[in-house]
Amino acid sequence: MPIRVLIVEDSPVMQRLLAELIGRTPDLQVVGMASNPYEARELIKAVRPDVLTLDVEMPRMDGLTFLERVMRLHPMPVVMVSSMTERDAAVSLHALELGAVDVIAKPRATDVQGLAEFASGIAEKLRAAARADVAARAPSDARGGGAGAARSELAGPADRRVLEGQLVAIGASTGGTEAIREILGRLPRETPPVVVVQHMPEMFTRMFAKRLDEQCALSVAEAGDRQLLQPGHVYIAPGNWHLSIRRLAHGFESRIDQAAPVNRHRPSVDVLFNSVASSAGAASTAVILTGMGGDGAAGMARVRASGGRTLAQDEASCVVFGMPKIAIESGCVDEVAPLSLLAERIMQSIREAPKRR
Repeated sequence: MPIRVLIVEDSPVMQRLLAELIGRTPDLQVVGMASNPYEARELIKAVRPDVLTLDVEMPRMDGLTFLERVMRLHPMPVVMVSSMTERDAAVSLHALELGAVDVIAKPRATDVQGLAEFASGIAEKLRAAARADVAARAPSDARGGGAGAARSELAGPADRRVLEGQLVAIGASTGGTEAIREILGRLPRETPPVVVVQHMPEMFTRMFAKRLDEQCALSVAEAGDRQLLQPGHVYIAPGNWHLSIRRLAHGFESRIDQAAPVNRHRPSVDVLFNSVASSAGAASTAVILTGMGGDGAAGMARVRASGGRTLAQDEASCVVFGMPKIAIESGCVDEVAPLSLLAERIMQSIREAPKRR
């Protein structure tokens, strides 16, 4: 049976474009189009879609209000379709906090290559969303004031030389924004540099880093090229750029480039993990989180072979148990843990790192 998709979009031109692009994929079926949330509410009852695409800007009721009501009254997978503006990126990230599964940037009708990439991207995101566990949400303390108490329970090593000589690498895709926020919100300031790949478009990664910086004890920003990595800081791979790590005489530096996509992704988790294995080895901890596909499994195997510690999110707490599942089945994961315990496991790995060398 094809995946049944309801398009919620106020622009007739964009409605038709989305319907055409989604309809090209045999396993996806557009079962309705709504121009506002009130029409969408009635169509949800009438056609019972498997997944919604939802515009950020909607007439009569904004997309966030509608999403909040949907997730409260009739939880279902939602993919946000957002314009590439700073405001829409911020709204889309808030939508992920409210329960949307993923976000994709709207295509430009005149960009032929961009339309082809969008068609492929939205098909993959809709498939992942249709299989997503929308009940696998981050605990409430990751959404606000409760995270401080969790942080205070996780003591880290005080020696700055120990912190500078280690590295934590995290890879995620569908459902990863909230999983990353949960982990970072629980890590103390005394944490080695953390490098992150989250599959996400340009503009959105910058807003993602900004929101995390406001919510965590750690300092969070997009990674730059040849940037010295500092303890207590988190470096997010910019959308459409690979992030890798290189060892220096004292510590590590970040490198970004636009080499060809790996596993159809740029940034790619494998690119990051491969560089971590080469540069940090036994001083590294690699964590694979919720997401569709197999990006990261090969790199994680290299981290483990180099002496690093490897952790994976368990199935019950994943929105999409794809990337962790493939890594686990490949035999390269040292420990599988629920999302709520991964920060604690990371700190344990940091404390044990000197013994692994």
